[in-house]
Amino acid sequence: MINCMIIDDEPLAIRLLENHISKIAELKLVATAANALEAYRILQTQEVDLLFLDIRMPDLNGIEFLRSLNKRPPTVFTTAYREFAIEGFELEAVDYLLKPVTFERFFKSVDRILRKAKKENEEDFVIFKSAGFSRKLLLKDILYFESIGNDSKVVLRDEIITVSKMSVSELAAGLQNKGFLRIHRSFVINRNQVTAISHQEVLIGKTAVPVGRSFREAFEDFARLFSAKRLF
Repeated sequence: MINCMIIDDEPLAIRLLENHISKIAELKLVATAANALEAYRILQTQEVDLLFLDIRMPDLNGIEFLRSLNKRPPTVFTTAYREFAIEGFELEAVDYLLKPVTFERFFKSVDRILRKAKKENEEDFVIFKSAGFSRKLLLKDILYFESIGNDSKVVLRDEIITVSKMSVSELAAGLQNKGFLRIHRSFVINRNQVTAISHQEVLIGKTAVPVGRSFREAFEDFARLFSAKRLF
């Protein structure tokens, strides 16, 4: 699932893109914003995988807004003005859609994004040595890692693998940009596998994983993003 956000000062343009997004099962609209400042506030708490960003907006235009971000989500510019295309692509925009955006053109752009995401997910794996074998594991299939002395336990949905002479500290350092988070000296979790959280622990399936004091700040950042996705 790709979390999308629309930033546009025209309500009709927002509604059109909302309608387009609703027709594609792999896309989820998580937020809309009428201007760049509102969008900036939302991005502080909401995890966004794809922006649909208008260029002509009051106060701060879309190009200025994207340039100001330290972490830029993949972005599709939407505008009625062709002259911004070159500047938009200089910011490594995924695509550039002219208004009014037809569903045919929208789908063509999104299909390319989805195919790229699928390819990246298929290739997102790690190799561990375990019991004399080199094992290829897809990161999305890993629930969490647990320290067992000098070794680590890799917990999958239907299997547990022991990785010799690899600490959770090493795992956390290598996987921190791959969706994993260390929340305890003995545990590194897959953030995408968390089903519930409290102040003291997270649930991954039916397993409760504790939150350590030393890792509370990082956990609270994750908890804010997790809670921001609530529907009610």
